[in-house]
Amino acid sequence: MKLLVTGATGFIGQELVAELVLKKFDISILVRKETNLFPDSVEQFVIHDFENSPDFSASLTGVDCVIHLAGRAHITEKNKIPALDYFQKINTELTLELASQAAEASVERFVFMSSIGVNGNQNSQPFLEVDAPNPQGLYSISKYEAERGLLKLAANSSLEVVIIRPPLVYGINAPGNFGRLVQWVRAEFTLPLPLGAVNNIRSFIAIDNLVNFIIVCAQHSKSANEIFLISDNETLSTTELIKKIAKAFNKNMFLFPVPVKWLMVLAKLLGKEADALRLLSSLSVDSRKARDLLEWYPVTTMDEQMGKIAVNEKNI
Repeated sequence: MKLLVTGATGFIGQELVAELVLKKFDISILVRKETNLFPDSVEQFVIHDFENSPDFSASLTGVDCVIHLAGRAHITEKNKIPALDYFQKINTELTLELASQAAEASVERFVFMSSIGVNGNQNSQPFLEVDAPNPQGLYSISKYEAERGLLKLAANSSLEVVIIRPPLVYGINAPGNFGRLVQWVRAEFTLPLPLGAVNNIRSFIAIDNLVNFIIVCAQHSKSANEIFLISDNETLSTTELIKKIAKAFNKNMFLFPVPVKWLMVLAKLLGKEADALRLLSSLSVDSRKARDLLEWYPVTTMDEQMGKIAVNEKNI
């Protein structure tokens, strides 16, 4: 099976390509510039400009499945494009251009990494694939628009589409809030955090579990033209998550209780409301569709993945 991976140099992409190499898949990657992150067996196709209708035909020749991880998650200070257009250019337009060219090249399957943000940014009951989309924020809107375009393309071509909406992905060198929590916990001197009274419920997915699921979706016949919400088996509060990280690093942490409402007010005053919402609100998913349809189960536990993170950080 020949696979083409985009976003290979990112957090998820590096782990995915490493696992595909280990499993001896025939792999090529699309990159903006050449990288030395991977062995010579990984063929590289350099596309310097992803934004102006690039020609992907050379990279798609003979490919069975495209795994599309590349995306734009943040607005840079240098960005002068209107905000939604900035996300749509890569997350929507580039995705649909690549998928269209893949269909023309007779690629069989297109696996798209979307976001749980397409369902919403908080809930009181676990999200399901059948729930009405409720994207919050420009990033999630651009991902949802890409999903809609992909499903339309699948309905009018032979290309099979698989859409994956993960919650927060954690692992070695994870970006975002999780990476910041790890750095805070492993610091030589740590100040107490006011997160001792956060009783939310959140789903997470270990990078090893997500990588395994992506590979399953690339091959399993029943994943064609399906949407999957995927997570670890366990849900945790933010308070419990910090304690698990601390346990992995053999650290004693002090989290003093502050009412969540007060924290949200402070975050809003500091312009950090979106970050606070991700830490303090509930967001859980129900992964039973993956279990029932694909017979997929997580290959690692949170404690095992945390242990790998701790070992890596100690060796840096």
